[in-house]
Amino acid sequence: VRQAVVLAAVFEALGAMFASGEVTNMIRFGIVDIAWFQQQPMLFVVGMLAALLSASTWLIIATCYGLPVSTTHTIVGAVLGFGLASIGPWRIAWTHLLEITSSWLLSPLIAIVMAFFVYRFIEAKVFNAPNAFTAASRFIPLCAALVGMFFTQITLVVGLPTLGVQLSPWVLYITVMFVGILLYGVSYWQIVQQIDIAKTQQLIQEQVVENMFNSLAISSAATMAFAHGANDVANAIGPVAAIITVLEQQSIQGRADIIPFWLLQMGAAGVVLGLVTYGYRIMETVGSKITQLTPSRGFAAQFSTSVIIISASALGMPVSTTQIMVGSILGIGLARGLMALNLSTIRSIFISWSITIPAGILFSIAYFYLLKAIWGI
Repeated sequence: VRQAVVLAAVFEALGAMFASGEVTNMIRFGIVDIAWFQQQPMLFVVGMLAALLSASTWLIIATCYGLPVSTTHTIVGAVLGFGLASIGPWRIAWTHLLEITSSWLLSPLIAIVMAFFVYRFIEAKVFNAPNAFTAASRFIPLCAALVGMFFTQITLVVGLPTLGVQLSPWVLYITVMFVGILLYGVSYWQIVQQIDIAKTQQLIQEQVVENMFNSLAISSAATMAFAHGANDVANAIGPVAAIITVLEQQSIQGRADIIPFWLLQMGAAGVVLGLVTYGYRIMETVGSKITQLTPSRGFAAQFSTSVIIISASALGMPVSTTQIMVGSILGIGLARGLMALNLSTIRSIFISWSITIPAGILFSIAYFYLLKAIWGI
């Protein structure tokens, strides 16, 4: 657990600081009609602060019980709550919210189906192949190349622009392809070495092949942590960015697409602090309480999650990393049979998902009226 937490902490922090500077204004300005706060900008500040407190409260409660709820869902529910309390339901962007919630319903279903077929494909083409060693020497290097190309792409496309660096499409393409070819060669060499040792020592073929997925599972976990830090930390500190914008410009109209780097550092520090204190609770639920995971199954779930997230990002869909990962693990369990799933844990997770937005709304309304009374607004 300690090694996993350290790995996640490093890559979550890197993703948060260097790949989440450019964020959409969905959390800050896309849910409530900010024009109604023109005369009272401090009311908007109080509302966003209430949203932050609301999201923090619900996420801490859920994490204490080991429930993998979505930060994005919680923040959206919290901002919606303060909007309902301050300007009423008629000034909420319901069409936009409907699009968001539709993607939330669709993405875990896609994850279940994709992970199901990815794991079945690995099982059929590698573990059930006539010669598992030969199949692994072809399949695993290809997967290593794909994971490396995914990580390189999100780093160059999302991270570099925040540092003021822009690459041409051809340079980007050549760099990504070079990384893929390099990783394929290195992975192939390592697999061949492991196969030679296994044959010399007469080890069990299936166990050796399973162990070959260790490096893939670790590298895909690091990639997922980087992508999660890049996406979810920006959503979490979105209300803070909105507060800073209003206080600095004394205007409700100001929109800043670039989050200050010190704020990204603060968000990264919060992610790391959460991981080292409460992260093990969510790791236990997702890693062992839904279904039994092995390196190959973990890789199948993380690979499926990565593909869906990058596809959704390209389409501009604000999906939940948490939901997609849980959906992928459900797909792995279904591929092994319904009896392989812990239905009690799954029921608890779905209940927590269903009450996340209402909880965010209620906490936000309560905090909004409390802060409004304290500020005397």
